[in-house]
Amino acid sequence: MNHKLLNLHHFSASIAMKILLVPVLLLFSLVGFTQSYGEIGLFGGGSYYIGDLNPAKQFQITKPAFGAFVRHNFNERIAFKLAGTYGTIGGDDALSKADLTRNLNFSSSIIDISTTFEINFFEYFIGSLKYYVTPYMFGGAGMVLFNPKGSYNGNLYELQPLGTEGQGSDAYPDRKPYSKVAFTIPFGIGVKYSLNDFVGLSLYWSMQKTYTDYLDDVSTTYYLDLSGDDPATTDIAGLLSDPTLLHNSNMQRGNSETNDWYSFAGLSVSLKINYASRHKCLNVFL
Repeated sequence: MNHKLLNLHHFSASIAMKILLVPVLLLFSLVGFTQSYGEIGLFGGGSYYIGDLNPAKQFQITKPAFGAFVRHNFNERIAFKLAGTYGTIGGDDALSKADLTRNLNFSSSIIDISTTFEINFFEYFIGSLKYYVTPYMFGGAGMVLFNPKGSYNGNLYELQPLGTEGQGSDAYPDRKPYSKVAFTIPFGIGVKYSLNDFVGLSLYWSMQKTYTDYLDDVSTTYYLDLSGDDPATTDIAGLLSDPTLLHNSNMQRGNSETNDWYSFAGLSVSLKINYASRHKCLNVFL
């Protein structure tokens, strides 16, 4: 990776972390002034993607995902959550049938870091015998680290360094290598349930709108004239750009008008934490 691209990645990550820190600082500034409690928990479920290689089918190629989070409950209605989640996403034209003449595929591990505010539809807190269940919705800001890989003849190849749409080539000087860090807007719905005095459960489904069209390494046009070429004499970058060898340069490869999405769905388990500075407990029999 060249120094300019490395600096771009560091700059993107730095700006994203600063944005994510704003609600965190707000959170800690409010802890001492509210009747509140915290939670620490784990998440397990699945992840999948929506994009050029899977335009519309929810839960297609769902793969395992897991993570950890902390949550601050300001009151019975509003909470703040900071989460880190690891998952895998993938897409395949052969499965989605989005474009069989293209025949592209990819898989990518993703690291998602998000900050979200949650709004409970009903009053809720862990340990209550009355307010022990509620649907809720959430939204916020985040970032994702990704690294798409393509499969050819049973082997996996990192796609970004290959410039499969001419990124970094002399033929397309305006196409720069894309960053593997992107901003996201996470939002979703779920249900919370207080299992006992100290343990809470949450079943939820989140969608992450990303500000990249390259989760799948597909966005614009082909850049090589490979139509009719012999695979034996075509390099791996060309084969991963156009496995069917049916396309010429500037033919449409993806839809650059829409960015990619990914999703998490699953169950979280959290442990209630009473802050040391809190002197007055909530009445669990409300």
